[in-house]
Amino acid sequence: MHAGDSNFQTQFLEYGGAPIVQKSPSVRAARSRLNLVAVCQCLIVPSLLFAMVFGVMSFSLHYTQPGLCYFIVFCGGMVVLASGLLAYSAVRRAEVMDEEPTWFLFVFFTLLIAYSLAIILGDANFWCNMQPYYDIQNLNTYRSVDPSAVSGQQLMDAGHVFFSNSTKLDLRKSGGFRNMDGLWCVAPVTSGDTPLSSYDFWAVGRDCCSGTAPDFHCGEYKGRERAGLRLMDDEQRAFFRLAVQQAEATFHIKASHPVFLYWMADPVAETEAYRDSGLKHFTVGLLLHFSFQLCCVSFATYAFSNKRNYLK
Repeated sequence: MHAGDSNFQTQFLEYGGAPIVQKSPSVRAARSRLNLVAVCQCLIVPSLLFAMVFGVMSFSLHYTQPGLCYFIVFCGGMVVLASGLLAYSAVRRAEVMDEEPTWFLFVFFTLLIAYSLAIILGDANFWCNMQPYYDIQNLNTYRSVDPSAVSGQQLMDAGHVFFSNSTKLDLRKSGGFRNMDGLWCVAPVTSGDTPLSSYDFWAVGRDCCSGTAPDFHCGEYKGRERAGLRLMDDEQRAFFRLAVQQAEATFHIKASHPVFLYWMADPVAETEAYRDSGLKHFTVGLLLHFSFQLCCVSFATYAFSNKRNYLK
């Protein structure tokens, strides 16, 4: 310390001033390193938590081992709770020790946001995309099925059904059932022009018929397609069953074990589309959350830095 600085501090103390403590460059460098570590933690930790919870909620673990899936999600919640306790302790110590509780609070709130979003988005991705894919994958594929020779009871485990070349939709016997949710439309799958003893295979669709006349126009009904993808929704199956019962009463036909199918050219490709959509939503979710976290960390770093400069 220079002599002039020493005389100034002596005079300053004589008039009741507090001693001036100069922090060494090593202390300032240490604080800078600590802030850099905090910034990296705030960027990486919430992103990793989001990816973990989003992944286990979206994919096969949720389907095959839901107990383990929810246990992992519970562990993620414990991480959020632990960060909240650390933030609370940091706030309590802020006036005693020379620490900044702001980063602890920031990481807690961003972890909470990441955890909540991962559960909501992962569950939606699972039920809308991956769960239908896994359901169909667990069923069998049948080829060259002749509706006149095979009953619906024989194909109750069918996921993909490819019919014989003589198969077609009998649009003259199509029908529909109307309720508050809309129209539930059905058309029987037949073989040739010979009436069947039991019409067990039905093409289905929503809001693609009038319900009062045989005018089924659901899916790829106009083409030369002879394949179907199994309807998996139990709630919808009940309404399509009512539509089939109306068709039975109207056209005096019988449907002993109806199997409901979405009529299309390639049901395998349609099934793969569920998986591709699930993977796409997962990837986009990761990128969007990381971008959101990066923006939050950048803004917080700028705001905290300006606050410290203002208080100096």
